[in-house]
Amino acid sequence: MVTESGLQPTSFFARPWTQLIIGIVCMVMVANLQYGWTLFVGPIGDKYHWSKAAIQVTFTVFVLFETWLVPAEGYLVDRFGPRWMIVVGGVLCALAWTLNSFASSLGMFYFAAVLGGIGAGAVYGTCIGNAVKWFPGRRGLAAGLTAAGFGMGSAATIIPIANMIKSSGYEQTFLTFGLFQGIVVVVFGFLILAPTASFMAAPPKVAPGASRYQATPVQMLKTPVFWVMYVMFIMMAAGGLMATAQLAPIAKDYHVDKIPVSLIGITLPALTFALSLDRILNGLTRPFFGWVSDRIGREQTMFIAFLLEGIGIIALANLGTDPVWFVLLSGLVFFAWGEIYSLFPATVTDTFGATYATTNTGLMYTAKGTASLLVPLANVLVAAKGNWHAVFITAATLNIIAALAAMAVLKPMRAAYTNRGAGVDATKANLATR
Repeated sequence: MVTESGLQPTSFFARPWTQLIIGIVCMVMVANLQYGWTLFVGPIGDKYHWSKAAIQVTFTVFVLFETWLVPAEGYLVDRFGPRWMIVVGGVLCALAWTLNSFASSLGMFYFAAVLGGIGAGAVYGTCIGNAVKWFPGRRGLAAGLTAAGFGMGSAATIIPIANMIKSSGYEQTFLTFGLFQGIVVVVFGFLILAPTASFMAAPPKVAPGASRYQATPVQMLKTPVFWVMYVMFIMMAAGGLMATAQLAPIAKDYHVDKIPVSLIGITLPALTFALSLDRILNGLTRPFFGWVSDRIGREQTMFIAFLLEGIGIIALANLGTDPVWFVLLSGLVFFAWGEIYSLFPATVTDTFGATYATTNTGLMYTAKGTASLLVPLANVLVAAKGNWHAVFITAATLNIIAALAAMAVLKPMRAAYTNRGAGVDATKANLATR
């Protein structure tokens, strides 16, 4: 049997860990479209004198198109395979930052954000969906490692991007990094494969508490348990997206952005230090909490992580004016936030099965786009209140509510749904033996 790329299923490229690494590399290459954006907001505003709220609409447009089209992209992947979705995604990402390099109006930046969002979403949704299919017994870890590529993929490039913006301007930086990142995604896209039909039909094991019932996207959307998870995702994503998009403006308003901070033998300006540390912790949290959830359960892990996020945001609101605390607490916030991108895909696949995993996890991922609508509102709230305190308290409250809902609402609902699915499977098996 020959796969869609012409490789034999027994080849090096058709092994789970090889495919996982390929997916991680692709995720690393598109990470800057989201996590590097905050570095460009100031220079763009200085050049064109647009308001921060208007510029940050670009970020919202990007996230909307990155998330809301993933279900359609996932449907194509589930039906035709992941290869061309990744390749086209890489091309669109390169084109988006190329357009940013000479954009001279907000409309051009918004259009580039549309292209970049579609491209990054195609890569993200495909890689996550492929990972949970290849690792039925370790979905939390697999989704976490793949999402870590997106979460910490920009860590190594934060300083080079910041330096290039200073030395060559943000325009040249957009062009250079956009072309490099897009080309790498295209090359690796030709190597990505979906697991064979026999692998999908008889996985060696599944995660504890997971159902073998394979729900279609329509069936999933009809279940209350999906919508409970969707609302929880929005609650968690909103605060994290605000921090991602607004960290540089927050540091500037707190007057700590340029103050040198020395930790573990490293001295950097507080904002640069925070951005670098945040990317690392935002990546490490995804496989870490994914691995934890494979062992103690999805909902228990959600409770711990979500509560930690709420506490971290409250602490940042009160202590962030100190540069050292700003670095440390922003790191905690990102560490307690990034795990949603491993926990929710793993939970969705556990609950609704792997057959339509790319589409189903893509539908859940649209919650990130819904949450992004709140990002520009943060600037409006700051302008009205004169500080970031109300934004922080609102985000922390949502996180704490989500933590409590994980145990009090989601856990019993998901257990009931999984038990019903097991009953359906048993009935089908009995009928098949008659």
